Amino acid sequence: MYNKLQYISQGETIEQQLRNIHQALDSGCNWVQMRFKNQTSKDTFTLAEAVKSLCEEYLANFIVNDDLNLAKQIAADGVHLGLTDTKIDEARAILGSTKIIGGTANTFEDIENHVKNGCDYIGLGPFRFTNTKEKLSPFLGLAGYFDILEKLKRNKIEIPVYAIGGITLRDVSPLMETGIYGIAVSGIITESEEKEKLIQQLNEKLYANIIA
Repeated sequence: MYNKLQYISQGETIEQQLRNIHQALDSGCNWVQMRFKNQTSKDTFTLAEAVKSLCEEYLANFIVNDDLNLAKQIAADGVHLGLTDTKIDEARAILGSTKIIGGTANTFEDIENHVKNGCDYIGLGPFRFTNTKEKLSPFLGLAGYFDILEKLKRNKIEIPVYAIGGITLRDVSPLMETGIYGIAVSGIITESEEKEKLIQQLNEKLYANIIA
């Protein structure tokens, strides 16, 4: 099954991105979503090639954010699509059945549509305010996650749901109690001075119920 911890990359340059991704992988991350906005196609492709190579070395999943054509061209493990990006069913037709397709959601209806169209996992958020994304959807908070996950249960919809958006270490246990599958984080890992320790702590909380 999918890793419960996703790292969404940060960095304004290829060098910064590679450093942050390499450090995350070296510290125990097994899932990287490459997010490199407002860059030239050449730079994005150069970064994607390098990240793919790194992820293969670390046996980690490599997901491209938003750019469906790049994901296909580079033969990434999959793509993550926002609400205004390519439709999930169109992406599935292009990538085929073996690739991972994730979709951003803010409501139960978003998830319902994604599942109908063949999505593999959901990035549900934002949990709270985050500096890493522009044009944020309404914040969900714990109550929002409880409400949406309960609706999924009532409608017998099963899909891995990842919480996203300004999540800290102390948020993980309460979030897991809502029924989410895992978390997708960015700044908390990028900015940590003790990445290995942090990732170990995050995984302990994420996998606590399985271990128990």
